[in-house]
Amino acid sequence: MRSAYEVSYSFSPQGPIGVVKETSLAELLQRYADILWEEGNHKYNVKAFIGELDEILFGARFVTFSQDMLDRLIGALRKRGNSNATINRKMAALSKLLRKAYKMGDIHSLPEFRRQKERAGRLRFLEADEEQVLFREIGNRSELYLQLSIFLVGTGARLGESIALKWNDVHEGRVTFWVTKSGRSRTVPLTLRAKEALEALADRSPGPFSSVDPQKYRVVWNAAKADAGLGNEADIVPHVLRHTCASRLVRGGIDLRRVQMWLGHQTLEKTMRYAHLASHDLDMCVPVLERHLK
Repeated sequence: MRSAYEVSYSFSPQGPIGVVKETSLAELLQRYADILWEEGNHKYNVKAFIGELDEILFGARFVTFSQDMLDRLIGALRKRGNSNATINRKMAALSKLLRKAYKMGDIHSLPEFRRQKERAGRLRFLEADEEQVLFREIGNRSELYLQLSIFLVGTGARLGESIALKWNDVHEGRVTFWVTKSGRSRTVPLTLRAKEALEALADRSPGPFSSVDPQKYRVVWNAAKADAGLGNEADIVPHVLRHTCASRLVRGGIDLRRVQMWLGHQTLEKTMRYAHLASHDLDMCVPVLERHLK
């Protein structure tokens, strides 16, 4: 006999009929986390996100994840003080999990996910004098972490991309990042300073930064940041080096399409956050306005 919480489904009028059994977000995560997400910080965050959403729903079991359930989650997250950007990240993880469950026949239907409008926050990057002081303090603590920091600001690479780098990914003055957030490889030319950073670590194997522990790097970073007089700035985290690289490209006159390719953004929209730095594009407007003053 079929239990009260099982429903039939069919993929087409002629398709096979199956049974959808009640499940929960926690169960779906346990079932599909290793399939959907690679090991690393992102997977750790996803597990935390889904765990929080499951807790908000009090571990509710369902055969259909309704629009009302989705709206309840968004409302609860907003009451907890989550910004729209944070809500979007949590909903992206939930959407990916539910789409997999739906495809596998674990749930009966999907709600409609709508991206919340995000405010453009202040984009922090390092000026040359800030970088000099910060890097000096990092170098006082670790030569390896200093060379890593120089490489990050010179290439705009993410920390995980650099740690995954192997020596055969460096060839003829260029570096190829294979392990990326988007899943798409990219190749960028190396600056002289980035080349020198790699040369200083030539005896390390299988890659220049393979032995770096991200957590230990962040501990050293935070201590160096404090001694550099930047301790009160929450935005100055290792990822600020990627922003710094991008900001220097844009302020130097490089068009946003090339910056997009350099950073490996999947869409130009992501790169547009740096557009306000391209003030040189507006210089031609000044003479036009000044004509009316003569």
